[in-house]
Amino acid sequence: MTRAGLCALLAAFAPLASAQRAAPNDAPDGVPPAVNVERTSYHVPAFSNELVTVLNVFIPPHRESGFHRHSLDSVGVLINDTARTGQALGAEATVTAPRGRGSANFTNYAREPLVHNVAITGDAPFHNIVVELLDPRPYGFTPQSRGQGYTQILDNERVRIWRLALEPGQTAAAITQAAPGVRVVIDGGEIVEISADGRERGMAPHSGEFFWQEAGSTRAVRNVGGSRVDVIEVELK
Repeated sequence: MTRAGLCALLAAFAPLASAQRAAPNDAPDGVPPAVNVERTSYHVPAFSNELVTVLNVFIPPHRESGFHRHSLDSVGVLINDTARTGQALGAEATVTAPRGRGSANFTNYAREPLVHNVAITGDAPFHNIVVELLDPRPYGFTPQSRGQGYTQILDNERVRIWRLALEPGQTAAAITQAAPGVRVVIDGGEIVEISADGRERGMAPHSGEFFWQEAGSTRAVRNVGGSRVDVIEVELK
């Protein structure tokens, strides 16, 4: 085959190759193309820095997100679940198994990206706080162990996740946060954080709020309100 003939053959196949590369981002016929999760409906970027983007995912009853693409490793902290379906691109919608309130999961989307749609079929909203890790590689932070009051619920090469639940009057032992991360409030109330020098800082967080936590701070936490306080703390690795 001549050079000119080879060039013509490659040109003929180029549109097909381009279409195949684009296919993972396409939605079914009659449905708008998928967008990145940060731009899809009901997934609102609420905080971002050089390490993470935090999405406030609040989908009302009988609404859906539209097809969107996940490509960053992510932690999801569930505030409220409801009946819903998930539909991966090119597949039929299936019922999503319910998750417990306050559960936290990690998904390695950097390794296995996903395009899907979430549809709420129940009469209650779906509320999830998603922490996206902006670098596909570990950051190199090293979380430390924690004492009384904290329960480790997940640990892998990217994150370590703790749950802290305090009844009125209870105090969690002082810890020094060795790695930066995000605190997500499941059940709010009134607490004080006690620094290494004994200074007390009052807080009244409510359900669904989240806060960036820098590394290096030492704190004990006491519940000074009249209701149970429950938070999830994600530390980066």
